[in-house]
Amino acid sequence: MAERKRPPAINDELVFLPLGGTGEIGMNFNLYGYGPPTDRKWLAIDLGITFPDGREPGIEVIMPDPIYIEGEKENLLGLVLTHAHEDHIGAVAHLWERLECPVYATPFTAAMLRGKLAEHGLLNDVPLHEIPLGGELQLGPFDLQFVTLTHSILEPNAIAIRTPLGNVMHTGDWKIDDEPIVGEVTDAATLKAFGDEGVRAIVCDSTNVLSPGRSGSEADVRKNLTALIGTLKGRVAVTTFASNLARLQTIMEAAAANDRSTVLVGRSMHRVTAAARETGYLKNVPTPVAEEDAGYLPPENVLFLCTGSQGEARAALSRIAEDSHRYISMGEGDTVVFSSKIIPGNELPIFELQNRLAERGIDVLTEKDHDVHVSGHPCRDELAQMYQWIRPELAIPVHGEPRHLLAHAELAEELQVPEQLVLRNGLMARIAPGPAEVIDDVPAGRLHLDGSVLVRAGEAPLRERRQMSFAGNVVVSLVVDEDGRLIAEPEVAALGIPDLEDDLTIEDTCREAAEDAVTRLRRNAARDDEAVSEAVRRAVRGRIRFLWDKKPPVTVLVSRV
Repeated sequence: MAERKRPPAINDELVFLPLGGTGEIGMNFNLYGYGPPTDRKWLAIDLGITFPDGREPGIEVIMPDPIYIEGEKENLLGLVLTHAHEDHIGAVAHLWERLECPVYATPFTAAMLRGKLAEHGLLNDVPLHEIPLGGELQLGPFDLQFVTLTHSILEPNAIAIRTPLGNVMHTGDWKIDDEPIVGEVTDAATLKAFGDEGVRAIVCDSTNVLSPGRSGSEADVRKNLTALIGTLKGRVAVTTFASNLARLQTIMEAAAANDRSTVLVGRSMHRVTAAARETGYLKNVPTPVAEEDAGYLPPENVLFLCTGSQGEARAALSRIAEDSHRYISMGEGDTVVFSSKIIPGNELPIFELQNRLAERGIDVLTEKDHDVHVSGHPCRDELAQMYQWIRPELAIPVHGEPRHLLAHAELAEELQVPEQLVLRNGLMARIAPGPAEVIDDVPAGRLHLDGSVLVRAGEAPLRERRQMSFAGNVVVSLVVDEDGRLIAEPEVAALGIPDLEDDLTIEDTCREAAEDAVTRLRRNAARDDEAVSEAVRRAVRGRIRFLWDKKPPVTVLVSRV
């Protein structure tokens, strides 16, 4: 790419602003701004999701709140996607209408995104531009070059950013794998050449910074899986992340080497392989057998390639474990291989799934038993190699929890990087000119997808659900006359609360408390529906707290006749 001729203006600044994925793993959303503080042009890189844990009951997915950049969307030049993992593209279909900017991606990522946009009725609305591998793009003051890396998905890219105030290497997710099975190897020559130009900052993946050595090669997994499957009898199922196409090809080749036909089981498996074939991959692997035909294959000649490695309740492997799958059945003498790692937070559902499989007489093998998985993120030796290629003046760790970011900054210091800057979501840092420093703290919240509705984290529905999950719920219905006297005894519905007195049900306990509260009201208060409701609410809640030491939400409905 030709060197830019335009010099920076006096007040120009280059800033970096993470709005998701810094201080956490997942939900990546990063912004670069260029120009004077009152008139910046913005570039967005990635827009992903994360998944809820037990603290978000009823929530499907979680995504970054783009409220800050919404206010600047007329200056947002584009959204560039580094690769097709959910934590990098999963929020695009949900949030694009708030940003309304062009989107840029390499072919496989674009194919995966088109499927999501079609599901949301946005396929014809979003200006999605395909960029070839190694392609270049100019957006205002940003000259961008896609640099091919390796990762646990097809077409992972670093973004080499050139600006009049300096160059930035935004790595995205990556590792160094000299034998990635599918796709290209790391473009080390381009990385070195970019480093030779002089790099102001690297914004870099921190996931495995605590792990020594290297992450390992997909070629080693293929060798190990092929040998392992050759020792197994009966039906074999292998579960892994559907997005890891190299692993899918590895498993298909290992199956073929052992005279087993592969059956894809699970919607994500079909979606990813279809996108791969659409973009020219998976040309040399046998065509999988349809699920409905799997029953015709002898047990020793079948391999089920399944979704559900994280214990997802609706995924294929969970249905197989429950013997509720329409076409697939496994039992005594069969084997399930988990060619994946446990994502922190998923331990309980995964162990429950493995126990259900074991109860059916199915052998369960994991990465703890055999070398059947390698990470898609760089360990310390790979990080050191990247820093040797890029030689940045400034290291900004991202894609990690606080302990990862701090360890990454320490590693960068050991590698003689002059400056290190540890941020969190919402902290805006000036990269250039001058030493890096935090210059602003902007809104950086979360949005929860609640069914089909997006709500901000911390709003009432989720607080109430948490409270109900902890302490149940009580509804009291009162019918009173004009003077506030009860016409009938209160109706009570108490959910999730045990009986608290030996001779009374919980409903009777609440009914007594409500009647006492209405009887004690002064005449003026008894004629005010709000006063009646509040008095009964406090009385019922207070009685339950006295007996149970918990405070359930109490709703009081007053009907006056």
